[in-house]
Amino acid sequence: MKTLISGGTVITAIDITAADVLIEDETVVAIAAPGSHSWGDDADKVIDATGKYVVPGGVDPHTHMELPFGGTFASDNFESGTRAAAWGGTTTIVDFAVQTKGESLLGGFDVWMAKAEGECAIDYGFHMIAGDINDESLAEMDTLIERGVTSFKLFMAYPGVLYSDDGAILRAMQKAAQTGTLIMMHAENGMAIDVLRAQALERGETDPVHHSITRPAITESEAVHRAIKLAELAGAHLYIVHMSAKEGVAEVADARDKGLPVFGETCPQYLFLSIEDHLDAPGFEGAKYVCSTPIRAKAEGHQDALWMYLATNDLQVVSTDHCPFCMDDHHVYGTQKKLGLGDFTAIPNGLPGVEDRFQLIYHGGVVGGRIDLNRWIELCATAPAKLFGLYPKKGTIAVGSDADIVVFDPGVSWTKSVDQHHMDVDYSAYEGMEVKGKVETVLLRGKVIIEDDQYLGSKGDGAYLPRERMSVHH
Repeated sequence: MKTLISGGTVITAIDITAADVLIEDETVVAIAAPGSHSWGDDADKVIDATGKYVVPGGVDPHTHMELPFGGTFASDNFESGTRAAAWGGTTTIVDFAVQTKGESLLGGFDVWMAKAEGECAIDYGFHMIAGDINDESLAEMDTLIERGVTSFKLFMAYPGVLYSDDGAILRAMQKAAQTGTLIMMHAENGMAIDVLRAQALERGETDPVHHSITRPAITESEAVHRAIKLAELAGAHLYIVHMSAKEGVAEVADARDKGLPVFGETCPQYLFLSIEDHLDAPGFEGAKYVCSTPIRAKAEGHQDALWMYLATNDLQVVSTDHCPFCMDDHHVYGTQKKLGLGDFTAIPNGLPGVEDRFQLIYHGGVVGGRIDLNRWIELCATAPAKLFGLYPKKGTIAVGSDADIVVFDPGVSWTKSVDQHHMDVDYSAYEGMEVKGKVETVLLRGKVIIEDDQYLGSKGDGAYLPRERMSVHH
């Protein structure tokens, strides 16, 4: 099968070129100046990208499909969630397999592999959440590396559930340093947060906004600082997930200035949403925006600082932390966000975003004048592919790369709404937002899966991706 994408502007993390792209079966086989070839003569399909951007498919390295949390499950399963990702221009996700306390790492990995196998619309890999660090789980890391899991996530939050103390964290980091793998960290001081939450409830402060108030920026920045110091002690590479506080990113920036292999990601919710406009909404509406780390106050300057840190490469990645829960009853799982009516600590943490990220970062970043086109692709595709051992197969358009390609129309303006998204959740976190730029056509390894506002793919198109170790070290 030969496919030609003609007349478009090819954008990668480093180049912007008027070029035609020739795909044979699953792979990019040639890139050439328009009109310099006769590829169209024997192509099975020609996609006219005149006036459009031709970009690599997005790589979202942080999603949680059907994650058990707070007495329910994330409302998107691997089928619905990956299909929605495709609609939004993302062709690869790296989700999280979970080891629960008292169980083995390998057992957790097998459970998640079974959930995803044959279900995914796009390609997928897994990080491993290590909830129980001991001699056995540390030994199991070697087997997981052989199976293509080269990143391990730890939690400084959620005491009694996923929390690891500093000693356990240090042991895992030492193992990562020995094996050349990456430690991902949910950096919030969970012990301090638990005290603040209990005190808020005692005072009768039960509304969703208190979720953020009881997780102040210092509980994030303190944990980031501690994680960096432990990683430095162990000689490990460290990646801080879903950063929302400017003070936390300042710690990352400081570490990177010292030459330490520390990386950070943020998510669209922290760039676009705020306490003032969303979390502090009347009644229980703010529950839509309860996630951890929390949405923060616009007045404190976090949004502007995060955009700046993305532009200066102190933050390297925009992921989604996609973990949706319905406001009204879900058709499979029943009550979700409303589990926390009258008690903000019982609201399932997370919001939908896997379909929104690629277009939002174009709109807020490129159209907003905060980053250029190359940086948009770097943040949403190339850097995550490099950090998580998928490059150059994923994250770029180059000869030999997988033909994961998005034709993106920069001229279209439209309004985001629950009525037009494809995620299995009953609200949009960006309802009514006017945005510019839209995904038009999506190819997964050469197969057209989105075209003319239709989903042409099928369940099981996505393949499991065993990942290499990272190909970037600072």
